Amino acid sequence: MKPIPLITLRNGAQVPVLGQGTWNMGESRATAATEVRALQAGIDLGLTLIDTAEMYADGNAERIVAQAIAGRREQVYLVSKVLPHNASKRGTIAACEASLKRLGTGHIDLYLLHWRGSHPLAATVEGMQALVAQGKIGGWGVSNLDTDDIAELLEQPEGEHTLCNQVLYNLSRRGIEYDLLPQAQESGMAVMAYSPIEQGRILKNPALHAVAQRHGATPAQVALAWVVRQPGAIAIPKAADVAHVEANRACLALALDETDLKELDAAFPPPRRKVPLAML
Repeated sequence: MKPIPLITLRNGAQVPVLGQGTWNMGESRATAATEVRALQAGIDLGLTLIDTAEMYADGNAERIVAQAIAGRREQVYLVSKVLPHNASKRGTIAACEASLKRLGTGHIDLYLLHWRGSHPLAATVEGMQALVAQGKIGGWGVSNLDTDDIAELLEQPEGEHTLCNQVLYNLSRRGIEYDLLPQAQESGMAVMAYSPIEQGRILKNPALHAVAQRHGATPAQVALAWVVRQPGAIAIPKAADVAHVEANRACLALALDETDLKELDAAFPPPRRKVPLAML
C-alpha cells in the first residue's frame, strides 16, 4: 500500500494529506459503534488526522472520537473547533476545556475557530495562544475565513501562528483557487478541505465517471485524489463504515494525469474572478 504523503505545518507538525471527518457522526446511538469502528479502521490505515468540533451533534461527535482513540491517543493528530459565540478569550479557553473532557484527552493538536462571529479576532487569538502556553493545544487555526479575514488575522499580534484554514473545497467549489489558496500557500498556511466530494452531490457527473473508469476507480476516489494533489491541501472526508474508509484510503493510489485534469476542468471550470467563500 502506498504510504500517505505528509504535509509539514508551520509549527513543524507532520500530518497526512488525507484524514477523517466526523460531521454528522454521533447523532444516533444505533450507528455509534459502526462509527467508532470506522474511525479505528482509518487510524489503522494511516488516516491519523481526525477532525471534529464542539458543534457536531452537540458534542457527541467528540465523544465518538474519544471511544475511537482510547488507548491510542498518541497515534492521532486531533483537530477540534470552537463555535464563534464562544470565541472570546475566556470563552475559547472554556470551550477547549469542555472539548478536552468529551474527547478524553489532555491535548488537542489543532484547535480552530469554526467561523467568524462577533468576537474580535484579537480576543480569539489571545485565547488560542493562552491554550498553547498551557499545553492544552499544539497549535491553532481557523475555518471558513475568506481572504480579507485572513489578512486581518495575520495582522494581529501572534496572528502569524495560524496553521490552517479549513474551508469548503471540492471540484464544484473551486472559488478558493482564485485568491484564498494562493494566499494560504504564500503565507505557509495549510488548507483543509471539508466536504471534498460535496456530500456526494458531484458523483454523478459524466466527466468524473469517465476519469474514474479509465483508472479503475470510483468517482469519489477521483474527487479525493483531485483535492489532495494540491500543494498544502488536506482532505477530511467522513466515512461512517469500514468499507467506505478503505475506499477513501485507496484514492491515494491514483495519479491524475494532464488529460484527466483537463477533462475535469472542462466539467468543473476553475474560477476566473473573485468568488465569495462558500460554506455548508
